[in-house]
Amino acid sequence: MKQLSLFLCVLFLSAPMYTADKRAMIPDDLMSLQRVSDPQISPDGRWIAFVITQTNVEKNSRDSDLYMIAAEGGEVRRLTFSPGSDDTPRWSPDGKTLAFISQREGGSQIWILPLQGGEPSRLTHLSTEVGGPLVWSPDGKWLAFVSDVYPECTDEACNRKKDQQKADSKVRARLLTRLPYRIWNRWKEEKRSHLFVVSLSGGTPRDLSPGDADVPPIDLGGPQDYCFSPDGTEICFTRNTDPDEALSTNHDLWTVSIAGGTVTRITTNPAADNTPKYSPDGRYIAYRSQNRAGFEADRWRLMLLERKAGKPIPLAGAWDHSISDFTWAPNGKTIYIVADDQARSSLFALSLELGSLPQKIAGKESQANLQTARDGQSLVFLQQSMTMPAEVFSATADGSRVKRITSINQALLDGLDLPRPEEIFWKGSGGTPIQGWLIKPPQFQSGRKYPLILLIHGGPQGAWEDTFSYRWNPVLFAAQGYVVLAANPRGSTSFGQRFTDEISGDWGGKVYEDLMLGVDHLISLGLVDSTKMGAAGASYGGYMVDWILGHTDRFRALVSHAGVYNLDSMYGVTEELWFAEWELKGTPWSNPEMYRRWSPHLSAAQFKTPTLVIHGEIDFRVPIGEGLQLFTALQRQKVPSKLLYFPDEGHWVLKPQNSLLWHKTVFDWFGTYLK
Repeated sequence: MKQLSLFLCVLFLSAPMYTADKRAMIPDDLMSLQRVSDPQISPDGRWIAFVITQTNVEKNSRDSDLYMIAAEGGEVRRLTFSPGSDDTPRWSPDGKTLAFISQREGGSQIWILPLQGGEPSRLTHLSTEVGGPLVWSPDGKWLAFVSDVYPECTDEACNRKKDQQKADSKVRARLLTRLPYRIWNRWKEEKRSHLFVVSLSGGTPRDLSPGDADVPPIDLGGPQDYCFSPDGTEICFTRNTDPDEALSTNHDLWTVSIAGGTVTRITTNPAADNTPKYSPDGRYIAYRSQNRAGFEADRWRLMLLERKAGKPIPLAGAWDHSISDFTWAPNGKTIYIVADDQARSSLFALSLELGSLPQKIAGKESQANLQTARDGQSLVFLQQSMTMPAEVFSATADGSRVKRITSINQALLDGLDLPRPEEIFWKGSGGTPIQGWLIKPPQFQSGRKYPLILLIHGGPQGAWEDTFSYRWNPVLFAAQGYVVLAANPRGSTSFGQRFTDEISGDWGGKVYEDLMLGVDHLISLGLVDSTKMGAAGASYGGYMVDWILGHTDRFRALVSHAGVYNLDSMYGVTEELWFAEWELKGTPWSNPEMYRRWSPHLSAAQFKTPTLVIHGEIDFRVPIGEGLQLFTALQRQKVPSKLLYFPDEGHWVLKPQNSLLWHKTVFDWFGTYLK
């Protein structure tokens, strides 16, 4: 405990640029901020339930609880006080109770909270636990959820027995028979994620999707991948039944009666279909769909399936935005959409009249978790920016009269000097316009040249959006005294699908030029000391740092987090094979030329720039060997380098004390070489 206190004290004292009124952000602030999520509007439109997650650095954990606020704003009321996490609040159709998932008795189970008074009561007792989201049937008699079960088991006793046998066994060996055998940071055992319903009167939950397939599909689910029909007789859900899951994104929609029985496939698109939502009259199912099989970053389009005809109809087919979420208006004539939009997530309204295109109704910052009130007069959503963590907002149905409902973190934010990021553009490779965010340090002085940090996002089909990050926060980097460029080069999402596509098969080509030309642009503006520049990135961003390491000496220091280093070895150990085969146009043996062309490890002889390597032991997306190979090459050639190794982290550093160590190590590294 004394070591932790000393560590936090050192971190606090090293923070730069304080004024009498406000101070620069420090890593501790990320721990102090309360994380608002999952707003749910009550059936009568009067209340909003939501989740607040708080960080306990001393316990090295985060706990969530349920809260409620009037839809017009006002006092926030805390609903749960459990030492374990309570989350996923869902209103019953009559608005009298909230169902939620709680870990308060040692495992994730469904609990029911009466809002007119009384303590929560436990509904489920599954040994395999409960996963969300929770979905109520329209009549309020059933709740749908998912649970990881053994596909050969037909009852709870069988699942419990198998889990107990595994726990009691002294053997920890695994006998693997197919791909994938690992996902993100966990081993994929013999279990499958199945769709269940449970009666509100209690009893045994019913498995509606038996068999050797996952619901929702592995690693490519939408915001909600199952829903009840308006009459409550069936559920539509998403799953992938292809035998080669590691190579397939072929997720289709299926329906099943809530009484159980035959499961029926209703879409046959060879690419991904997900996020089904019935129209209010039950005539249609709207869903998101991709055209190209095997490409997880293809544009998400909106489709409409007429239940009787069974023929999918594309909506807004020429609209070049990728849809992340949507919801029906209660009258069934409009669909509200959340979609990528020029480094933001904006709200759109789509009329179902033939030939209509979505119309933007909100987009100054970034929105998410969109819901409509039952009367159709208002919308509820989360809104955030790079300088404001997510808070609950509302608006009228046309997007006007936007109103902030919660201000959970305002007191802390009011004490911080948070320069607003500036949107900038430059000409990239071939003259293509490139967008990025310029973040200046607090107390920025015009005419002074500052050290630069170039931040490179992962994906590679991702983007630095105007959203708040608790891990890679550009404003926090700038608070250390740097000018920061968070660039969105070729491959970035939200700038049209063609722009996104242009990185596939060209990992170190145009995107590298886009980034270097962005740095040149800042130098030309007189903002940057070109002798003091650093670059950092994770995942594909780490790959690009590794590529920079072998192709330019213009940077004084680099940070490669979970970076792809050796494309041949990466293919053999990652779990998401469809990604590698799409991006590099085949396997290392069918297209070795491309793997050799773009692999950073083949330029190791040119490595000279001091580099901090960061990797987690349980990162199964970009496994630990990638970071170890890079560190070995640097050390072998006497290039100044360090390896920050986390035995208990995966692709992301999530534990609070690990996060603080990550920030201290990264900022110390850049401070050594750039200041």
